Amino acid sequence: MQNLLIFFLFTSSLAFSQESKVEVLTYQKALNDAYFNVEESPLKPEEVITFKGLNFYPYNADFVALAKLERLKNEKTFQMPTSSGKTQNYKRYGILKFHIQGQDFELEVYQNLSLIKRKGYEKHLFLPFIDLTSGNETYGAGRYLDIEIPEKDTIWLDFNKAYHPYCAYTSGYSCPITPDVNFLNIKVIAGVKF
Repeated sequence: MQNLLIFFLFTSSLAFSQESKVEVLTYQKALNDAYFNVEESPLKPEEVITFKGLNFYPYNADFVALAKLERLKNEKTFQMPTSSGKTQNYKRYGILKFHIQGQDFELEVYQNLSLIKRKGYEKHLFLPFIDLTSGNETYGAGRYLDIEIPEKDTIWLDFNKAYHPYCAYTSGYSCPITPDVNFLNIKVIAGVKF
């Protein structure tokens, strides 16, 4: 009976991993396609012409983690600095606690107070992070994950969907600068890279 349970857990995990990989590859293709599409691209028309595509680490199931969300209450609005020197209004929504490569981590997750007023973004959460690849293999000011407020207190974090802000590729944007508290003391070898 125990062997059957172990087999079930292994095959369920394998099926989840394959489903996650397909979802990530579809997401990465859509992201690349948007950069190549002159009407959607954050790049200037002359930059699209020379753009060779986004570069991604190979899919890595080790960087998919189930996080426990600790929701914060009565948080005050704060000004998150951006690459342009301007600030944007954010609020800390919660703390995400998760386990990767034998280590426990915590990251703060935020709400952009302007963005959540837009239709379709009411449940949007912003997760910027810096890791040991930042400034070498990835953008120095960090990478981002977009997630949604979960119904319960757990959420899957898939760092294979981590992306660079537009500022990594072009000028004219105000990209939030990752708060120091969101530093991961590992190399997150998943998601977009240079």
